[in-house]
Amino acid sequence: MFRSLSALNYRIWFAGALVSNVGTWMQRTAQDWIVLTQLTHNDAFAVGIVMALQFGPQLVLLPVTGYAADRLDRRKLLMATQGGMGLLGLGLGILTITGSVQLWQVYLFALLLGVVAAFDSPVRQTFVGDLVGPKLLGNAVALNSASFNAARLIGPAVAGLLTAGVGAGWVFLINAASFAAVLASLSLLRRDQLHASKRAARARGSLIEGFRYVRHRPDLLAIFTMVFLVGTFGLNFPIFVSTMASTVFHKGAGEYGILSSVMAVGSVAGALLSARREKPRGSLLAVAGIVFGIGCIAAAAAPDYWFFGAMLAVVGVASQTFNTTANGVVQLSTDPLVRGRVMAIYMAIFMGGTPIGAPIVGWVADAFGPRWALVVGGASGLAAAAVGVYYLARYRGMRLAFSERRLRFTFAQPSRSMAVAEMEGDEAAARKA
Repeated sequence: MFRSLSALNYRIWFAGALVSNVGTWMQRTAQDWIVLTQLTHNDAFAVGIVMALQFGPQLVLLPVTGYAADRLDRRKLLMATQGGMGLLGLGLGILTITGSVQLWQVYLFALLLGVVAAFDSPVRQTFVGDLVGPKLLGNAVALNSASFNAARLIGPAVAGLLTAGVGAGWVFLINAASFAAVLASLSLLRRDQLHASKRAARARGSLIEGFRYVRHRPDLLAIFTMVFLVGTFGLNFPIFVSTMASTVFHKGAGEYGILSSVMAVGSVAGALLSARREKPRGSLLAVAGIVFGIGCIAAAAAPDYWFFGAMLAVVGVASQTFNTTANGVVQLSTDPLVRGRVMAIYMAIFMGGTPIGAPIVGWVADAFGPRWALVVGGASGLAAAAVGVYYLARYRGMRLAFSERRLRFTFAQPSRSMAVAEMEGDEAAARKA
């Protein structure tokens, strides 16, 4: 499960990223809470606008950010983006502590953070391969998700307690300080042990090469469609959890933070289960989509606070299994020369769909109630599962069959990642001969 930690550089990066991730989740929780309860009167649509501004640049800057991840020195680019996000957290913290923060300022900081994060996301995803190499990439992706969600387990609970006790401003300042950890880890990496892939050459059409590559890959098109559905309408948990906590169950900031942490327990479990697998399997995406959809609908029907929390844990396992599997399959089956641009498309779809979905889901929560917003999220998971089943049936010849009194799936064609691995093995044998 933890085999990637055998690499020294990955251990250094993992430690620094964990500290920074805790601060990031603290800021997200406090930011959504003050928008909902201090700067507005429980306006879920305003929370949706913040999310849209924060994730919108993923779409607008897509060609440039992916090319930067393939062309530039990834370690130096990460130091710039991580430092920029730390400065933005510092600025928002100062405004909040001095009592001068206004809603439009939160909108502005969310937009600026989104611009920096648009460059950070694809390079952070592809940098994992530089740390561990291709053999450990799938496991490292899963452990990164476990780290991110372990932070999500700690961060919201701490943020809820600090927000209730000393105010959200201090949460933002702590987040700013946490970026020092990841900057230190980047400076301590042993550069002679990095598995740096060949950089993309500067040529006409390089910015859109990723789109050309994906266009001829039906497996990637299916995954991206599934990720769009779930990422756009299903992963709006700042809206789901905050509105259910405040308007349905009438809880405060502390209880809201606990709910976010309970969900993170499931997410950590999902990431660790993914790390145990030898390699990610695309067929698992459809199963995860079904469980995610049913879990969201069950959470929407929750009769009380505690049942709602239990369902969030189930949803956390399913969502993290879905996210980790999709990320691993895409990276492992993509040519390293265009991996940064393909991952930029992936991250733009995964996070950039939020500007579309978050305001819609926020409007549903305001107009029809938070429970119906969760139903929308559940429907997205079931729709994604339908796309996955369609791809598996059409392109891989998936069929249902009974074997040893059990219902099993059979496939007439190998997965894309298996085919790539076999092709690489044949090429290696040819070179040896």
